[in-house]
Amino acid sequence: MADPRIKTLRIKTGIVKRLTKEKIMYEKDADEQRQRIQKLKDEGKDEHDIRKQEEVLRESLFMVPDCQRRLVKAFDELKILLETEAALSESEEYISAKKILEEAELELENPVAL
Repeated sequence: MADPRIKTLRIKTGIVKRLTKEKIMYEKDADEQRQRIQKLKDEGKDEHDIRKQEEVLRESLFMVPDCQRRLVKAFDELKILLETEAALSESEEYISAKKILEEAELELENPVAL
């Protein structure tokens, strides 16, 4: 039977990886939306259309801090798990988790773009 510690490690690693990608995606989406709004303004488009696009931007911006908060929590949980399960340091899952933590840490160092 597989070691339950490995399974837990795999799950927590997946969560951190997914939340990191999610945060990056929402920030990218917000930047693209800002550019879209500026383009509409530059072209003199209808004010109603611009307001609708600004509403979409606010929704994306609302998701970034939430994503950041969930990522910090998952990051801390995985970090603690790696510290407590150092005996697994030779396993592929442990090495992968360590790498994902390093990538997530870089993303956490970036301030939340609002």
